[in-house]
Amino acid sequence: MPATMNEEPTLTHNGKTYNVSELPEAAQKQLINVKIADSEIRRLQMQLAIAQTAHNAYQQALIELLPAD
Repeated sequence: MPATMNEEPTLTHNGKTYNVSELPEAAQKQLINVKIADSEIRRLQMQLAIAQTAHNAYQQALIELLPAD
């Protein structure tokens, strides 16, 4: 759940909410790693969408260039 300007960041897992600043340092580092991985997944999903769009355009261009029967 995103924190507003006056709220402390929290993490909710299995229905329990934790203040991020009160988590052990190792847990805070793992949370950062999760956020980095999520960001990379979103970036790769966008790249995949771009590649799929290009693939479809190239395929359509190829089909239009094939000799008619």
